[in-house]
Parts: sequence; C-alpha cells; structure tokens
Amino acid sequence: MSILIDQDTSMLIIGITGKQGRIHCKRTLESGTKLLAGVAPGKGGQEVEGVPVFNTVADAREKFPEITAAMLIVPKQFVHDAAIAALDEGIRLLVIITEFVPVMDALHIVNHAKQTGARVVGPNTIGVISPGKAKIGIMPDYIYGQGHIGIISRSGTLTHETASNLTFKGYGLSTCVGIGGDSIIGMNHADVLEYFAEDDDTDAIVIIGEIGGTSEEMAAAKIKELGLKKPVYAYIAGMYAPENKRMGHAGAIVSGGMGTVKSKVAALEEAGVTVCPTLGKIVENIAEYNMRTNGRLQTLKPQID
Repeated sequence: MSILIDQDTSMLIIGITGKQGRIHCKRTLESGTKLLAGVAPGKGGQEVEGVPVFNTVADAREKFPEITAAMLIVPKQFVHDAAIAALDEGIRLLVIITEFVPVMDALHIVNHAKQTGARVVGPNTIGVISPGKAKIGIMPDYIYGQGHIGIISRSGTLTHETASNLTFKGYGLSTCVGIGGDSIIGMNHADVLEYFAEDDDTDAIVIIGEIGGTSEEMAAAKIKELGLKKPVYAYIAGMYAPENKRMGHAGAIVSGGMGTVKSKVAALEEAGVTVCPTLGKIVENIAEYNMRTNGRLQTLKPQID
C-alpha cells in the first residue's frame, strides 16, 4: 500500500505546455507514473512528449475518465481559476506546485476542495511521491527508494536531503508528502498522519517542520488523539534562529506563543515523538529502531557506509 497515490493513479498536468510543465511532463513519464493528459487553454490538440493536450480538465476527463489526480503548475495569477475548474470537474487530488499564490485565492481553493470531497496538497509544494509506484510532483525520484518510512514535510529541500540520506542507508520510503510552505495550504501534518496511521506499508514516520505556523503542534495533538503506536521522528528547522525574526517560508509566522521551535518541540515530545537536533540524527534513530525490529525498515542495499 501507499497513501494518496499508487501505481493505479491516473493523472494530468495543468499547465503542461509551459516551460516547467514540459520539463516535469518528461520527468513524470520517466518515473513510470500514469500521466495520461495535459491541460492548457487554447492549446488543445497539441502533444507534449506524446501526451495529448486538452483545452480544459473537462475535455481531458471526457477522454480519460479514470483521471482523478492533477498537478497544477501555472503562474500564480491563474492558479485560482484553474484549481476551482479542476475540482469542479472531478479531480480529487490536486497538487499545487506554484508558489506565491494569493492568500485569499488559496483559502477559497482549500475551502472549495472540502466541499467537493477533494484533497489539496500545497500550494508551494514539491508534491507527493510513492517510490516505485507514482509521483505527482517535481522531486527527483531517483533519490527516493521504496520502503516503509513515511515523510511529511514543509520544506522541499529538507525532504530531498532526508529521503536521500535514508535511501542511501537502505531505508526506503512508502510515501513522501510535501505539504507546502505557504500560510494557507491544503493538507497539513495532522491530515497526512491520519493516512499513515492506517497504512500497512508505513512502519515509521518522519515529520520535517520549521519555525512558524501551528502544523507541527496540530500533528502532536493528532498523534495523541489517534493513540499512534508507530514511531515518529521529527526535525524542526530554525532551532537556532533569532527570536522574533521572520524568516523562511510564507507560513513561518510566530504568533501568540505558538509556532516557536520551543513550543513545537515541547508538543511533539509530549506526544511521544523523538525530536532530532539534526537530519542525520533521524537516520541514526531509525537505524536503532530497525535493529530492534529485525530489519523490516531496511528494504534496500545500503549505498554508503
């Protein structure tokens, strides 16, 4: 199993004829994902890397009704209308790569998704990958090995680093979800935790957070609510950032005593999470857990000592 996407997921790219759309069309196909169509208004009838382009999501789904997931990679001023149209036409997992989406636009998209029963990942995300099965995103899939560790992260760069560290040590991933770094996003840490809690293929979970926002505190509350027994490891970026200094993603806002590294660490530790001072410590702690569980987490041949 995996969460959100798997080998049976069929998807399309909204904005496929743009520079980034073309690049990630090629990379998505190379990953083995079922990319069946692209959408670009006024470009219907064209092809990108052999993928047919349609004017609308409705046109694409009329030809390929099995498509229920989409990656949206258009300029920020077009995100709102493109997202709403996709949700209205049956897309149930919408991954919004674009950053700097206006706050009110993002809020409307997220609320509309709830009304239609859809899931939104992002904005400002690297996407979702279930290694060896599918990806809807812009991550380099070759550093994401297949295995039994789930990752939930606000930072694309730190997700890549953690995934490669684990993969090269032989600890593969079940699914990695970049929830996005903006102040208004779709799925948060807690939402993804619920999926991982029920996923038989995920035996351990890694949370990568950062200063600002309350997603990590909500994750801690969700862990206690679920009575989660799977081991959870966390790293919070910004541990040594100066107090009262705004930095990082748009969502890195500290307010009312919430959102500080101290409050996040305290909440996570109270929920039984192992908070790691460095990304390297995540690998060390997982290695120790792997030894205690007869090696289930080590699914790959280590590439480094």
